[in-house]
Amino acid sequence: MDSEHHAPTIAALRAALALQPAGLTRSDRLAALERLRREIRAREAAVKSALLADFGKGPVEVQLTELLPVYQELRSARRRLGRWMRGRRLGAGLTMAGTFTRVIPEPKGLCLIFGPSNYPFMLTLGPLVSAIAAGNRVVVKPSELMPRTAALLAEIIAATFPEDHVAVAQGGPEVAEALLAQPFDHIFFTGSTAVGRKVMAAAAPHLASVTLELGGKSPVIVGPGADIARAARMLAWGKLSNGGQACVSPDHLYLHRSIAQPFLAALEGELARMAPDMTGPITPRHGPRMQALLDDAAAKGATLRPVGQPPAGCTVPTLILNATPEMAAMREEIFGPLLPVIEYDDLGPVLAAINAGEKPLTLYVFDSDAARIERIRAETRSGSVAVNLTMAHFAHPTMPFGGIGASGQGAAHGEAGFLAFSHEKPVVVNRFSVLPLLFPPVTGRVRRLVSLLLALLR
Repeated sequence: MDSEHHAPTIAALRAALALQPAGLTRSDRLAALERLRREIRAREAAVKSALLADFGKGPVEVQLTELLPVYQELRSARRRLGRWMRGRRLGAGLTMAGTFTRVIPEPKGLCLIFGPSNYPFMLTLGPLVSAIAAGNRVVVKPSELMPRTAALLAEIIAATFPEDHVAVAQGGPEVAEALLAQPFDHIFFTGSTAVGRKVMAAAAPHLASVTLELGGKSPVIVGPGADIARAARMLAWGKLSNGGQACVSPDHLYLHRSIAQPFLAALEGELARMAPDMTGPITPRHGPRMQALLDDAAAKGATLRPVGQPPAGCTVPTLILNATPEMAAMREEIFGPLLPVIEYDDLGPVLAAINAGEKPLTLYVFDSDAARIERIRAETRSGSVAVNLTMAHFAHPTMPFGGIGASGQGAAHGEAGFLAFSHEKPVVVNRFSVLPLLFPPVTGRVRRLVSLLLALLR
């Protein structure tokens, strides 16, 4: 589906939705999820080839960061769908005594999913799993920057779903704009904060709900109690995973001065070990942008320490020592293998600096002191906190994942993803409500009952 004929396809999806407003049955949803699992499994080799051709992503990293999370999302949905669909009972309270209340999740209707370029397979199909589990009709717009992966996604979806269930719209910004002009019920967008604002603005005229998975500058705090070897290895992996092109990539490092030298030595060693397996840049603009950040930092007093030998065409992983707030690398989301380092003695100014900026998608902490870790959690605001860990929390099968403020809106994965594509409808049934005792005419008995009720609730 392209920009010239997306409207008829959307009309077909709307027509199918009208025939089945409550969404697909549980058995139909499970069958669709199982078909998707089989189609992906049959094309694993093609997935690896497409991502290698699109931006040099190696087969093992494809397995770990593109295939495994989708399979996990599928397994979680298939195993838990019955419980998710049942909804939950709610207590009545005094004023609604005698009533029975349930909250039942229903599909939002026609949904639009925008896939990003950095994880073009996983971050397109992951939300689709949630949308299908919730019983919706869907239009999927893969990233045009990954043409081979986009074509493969279209092939998989066409083989899995009827077009009046899930359709694919391929193309560039003009297709995205044409889709956003349509009255979708929910839009799921993964990408930059700047484009996320445009998506939210486009959704407003239609009063469509949105889930925005954005990014930002996710800081790392390495405290004096950190396990140096383990922290350095975990941080290096997080920084170089997907070439640093991840919404949850560790962006900059606050490093306690007491362990700075041994930690930096360990970090350099780990970066050098991992650099040869780095993923390539997503766009041709990536390299010049990384170099501009390095040039700006050097001009403003930073010491640049390149580490390792990545594949041809990749930016060399580089530590930006003595980083300051004036540097572009400390003001822009880096989205690459550069790591500004700020040494500190007192935690207070570090927390103040983090809170002075936009709320990050994730805050990383490496330390062994429980009180210090809790202080960092309690005195900062972020989409999530990961302790002695990087990146992997994104794939947690039961944890809601999402940002706050400029780093996102709403949550995804597991039941949170199911609910993102659902409307939780309250259903209240009157069995023997006491409310009629309070109806007019206002007699002495009514006054006494109202006074009693207020006294009990005050």
